[in-house]
Amino acid sequence: MNILLIGSGAREHALAWKIAASPLTTRLWCAPGNAGIAQEAECVALDITDHAAVIAFCQANGVDFVVVGPEGPLVAGIVDDLEAAGIKAFGPSRAAARLEGSKGFTRDLCRAHGIPSPAYERFADAATAKAYIRARGAPIVVKLDGLAAGKGVVVAATVAEAEAAVDSLAGGGELVIEDFLEGEEASFFALVDGETALPLASAQDHKRAFDGDEGPNTGGMGAYSPAPVMSEAMTRRVMAEIVTPTVRAMAAMGCPFKGVLFAGLMIGPEGPQLIEYNVRFGDPECQVLMLRLKSDLVPALVAARDGMLRSFDLRWHRETALTVVMAAEGYPGSYRKGSEIKGLAAAAALDNVEIFHAGTTAEGGRILASGGRVLSVCGLGDSVAAAQRAAYAAVDRIDWPQGFCRRDIGWRAIARERTVSAGS
Repeated sequence: MNILLIGSGAREHALAWKIAASPLTTRLWCAPGNAGIAQEAECVALDITDHAAVIAFCQANGVDFVVVGPEGPLVAGIVDDLEAAGIKAFGPSRAAARLEGSKGFTRDLCRAHGIPSPAYERFADAATAKAYIRARGAPIVVKLDGLAAGKGVVVAATVAEAEAAVDSLAGGGELVIEDFLEGEEASFFALVDGETALPLASAQDHKRAFDGDEGPNTGGMGAYSPAPVMSEAMTRRVMAEIVTPTVRAMAAMGCPFKGVLFAGLMIGPEGPQLIEYNVRFGDPECQVLMLRLKSDLVPALVAARDGMLRSFDLRWHRETALTVVMAAEGYPGSYRKGSEIKGLAAAAALDNVEIFHAGTTAEGGRILASGGRVLSVCGLGDSVAAAQRAAYAAVDRIDWPQGFCRRDIGWRAIARERTVSAGS
């Protein structure tokens, strides 16, 4: 198959790495790609917001299948446009992508179908939103309804902080204000073909910028898989109480979901609750999932698109995968581009290590940082602690003074491992 991958982050590098390894892949392009993806695929300078240009490229190059990585093109309807042109594509339609594109849509769906999620209300103006906050109290969560590149959510510890969040977000559209949930977060993924949902592996992300979960929220500073909090029993509950009812509801609405359904969960004393849905693989969760996936990815993606997951199965490596995100100093605020990254070959040469690029460019034989999150340095091991050691051994070989990373990725799971070990 000739395959086009859409996107340019470490998520797409991990997908390219896995797709390129498939015996079904004849030729692989990525638009626009990055310096790391260029080692797996032919990068093409397409404007992925120009759907007509993407379709023209597919037609001119005999592309058989398009895999869409990021949420923006999905919410904009790129899958609808590709399919209308006769080009098979993996990902949800514009209508189904509302599960990520509109937080209010998802909350309304959860309320209508009894899917466990926090109490909420939707607001079109700041005054009524603030009145609701004052009545409800804090902590409380203020969200922009639409896509905001990870910058549209404020977890407010006080009423004053929540009111300030309303002022800062109100100009961007409707607001969703919801109760703050206590518990442990987990990322859960399922492949969906419109009717059948096939659970994938779980992961746990680290959103805060600094060690100890301090600092501002980011797009993700690291992750590991599997997440110990997602036991087999909890996985069954998530499928039965959250994922399956959602898939059925979307089909009943006439917009069946096909693609990857990513449930951001809070696991509390009473069980799982849905924080949010994303309609694509997570980043950095995708990196650890692809490292653990033993099966060929390409047939699974095709089966999801073709409605053939009912008799499908996937196999996973038993090892733990852990990824550490290296970011440019200043991220998630302002940061400088163009600094050189050295030592990548020495880091990648270590056993049980894989490095996926996010914000990088190649220039004159040098690798330069071109984004906020720049590298995902991954390790494999027979425990979270072993995977963490492998990842940080690689981080320590990378020479990039203008970058930083957290040094405690996986800390919750490692604490669990120590507790279990001490008790045995």
